[in-house]
Amino acid sequence: MRFLLDDEQAAFARSLDALLTASDTPSTARAWSTGNHAPGLALWSRLAEAGVFGLAIPEPYEGVGPLPVELMVAFVELGRHAVPGPLVETVAAAALLTRLAEQGDASPAKRMLPPLASGDAVATMAAGAGGLLALDADAATVMLVVEGAGADAPSTRDAGAREVEADATYAPVGDIGTGTDGHTAQGDVTPGTNVGTRTGADAPSTRDAGAREVEADATYAPVGDIGTGTDGRTAHGGVTPGGGRRVGARAGSAGASPNAPRAVLRLAPGHGPVRSSLDPVRRLAEPAGGGEVLAEGAHVADAFAYAADVAALVTAAQALGVGLALLDRTVAYVKQRTQFGTAIGSFPAVKHRLADTLIGLEFARPLLYGAALSMAPADIAAAKVTAGEAAYAAARTALQLHGAVGYTDELDLSLWLRKARPLRDAWGTPAQCRARVLGA
Repeated sequence: MRFLLDDEQAAFARSLDALLTASDTPSTARAWSTGNHAPGLALWSRLAEAGVFGLAIPEPYEGVGPLPVELMVAFVELGRHAVPGPLVETVAAAALLTRLAEQGDASPAKRMLPPLASGDAVATMAAGAGGLLALDADAATVMLVVEGAGADAPSTRDAGAREVEADATYAPVGDIGTGTDGHTAQGDVTPGTNVGTRTGADAPSTRDAGAREVEADATYAPVGDIGTGTDGRTAHGGVTPGGGRRVGARAGSAGASPNAPRAVLRLAPGHGPVRSSLDPVRRLAEPAGGGEVLAEGAHVADAFAYAADVAALVTAAQALGVGLALLDRTVAYVKQRTQFGTAIGSFPAVKHRLADTLIGLEFARPLLYGAALSMAPADIAAAKVTAGEAAYAAARTALQLHGAVGYTDELDLSLWLRKARPLRDAWGTPAQCRARVLGA
């Protein structure tokens, strides 16, 4: 058994690192937070040219995958560089459409997967019933909404979230299938879809997460609570041919159950007002009602569940990348920050804290790649909780060792600090993931 990336996968990671380093992603993320999507969309196109989004899309739809191991390599780098946008959601949308095609409903995949692979479309997604919140809806050209997946299905709506104004004006979203022009409220169009989560009582919820992001009176935590789910989003260029393992049917599933809920997948025609979360880079909006129905039936619920597993896995990879970036930046800081004429990095207490952080992150790495190989739901849950908790611990360490300067928005460190907690909770909170592992 191999425990290391092969030469092609390592070269892929280096090429992505070089591309993203040259792209000044901190400035891109800050622009994204203000609704200026132009730099982010330009980077999105470069990632698509590098083949990142194609890793999640089968060859018949102009992709090269699905290749889950290469997706992990890509998302770790995307997390390390704090790349903005609905990255996880776009991959999850691709998984949802691919699964529908495997079950015989190929029309949505034929229409939407090629633009997602090329970077010409960005997707986001919402799930549940009423008051849904979708991530980066103002940048998306495709907004998928899953409804009727069952009473226990996760939702992007949170009971504690403020209701969207009833008289809100909705902005149209472009129809990538027919080529109609569509502009969001921000005037920019980006590829990305926020897809929802798996069904069941233990399913992660983008609803709870999204709700906490928009609570105006929320108490600010050092790392920022901007994620999804209170109970309970990859691509990059240069794929290695034959690397990794292609994803087939969801582990442990033989297809849609005859007794599964009759879910509906629709294409929302627009979105409501954009709300900034505690992480300004994560922007939320309620999808408009109505729109084109793309598919309906029990197979939609099954495809939705599979997409949620994929989303949890790539979120774990992104969280691992965030944690690694936080650790690297903190190590660099404690080497140059002095107290009493000595670098604080030489203090035993600081060394031990950094060592514990590194151990946590490195412990998560094999679980992540192991889950990418097996695609078993329990393995994915284990990887998700481990990587998420490790990234959150890295954020706490970074904040403590940076001291007061760590709390300033002007320091680029804040771009990573604010991602750690939402990624920990998105697509399955630690409690939900542990319960899923124990129930396997």
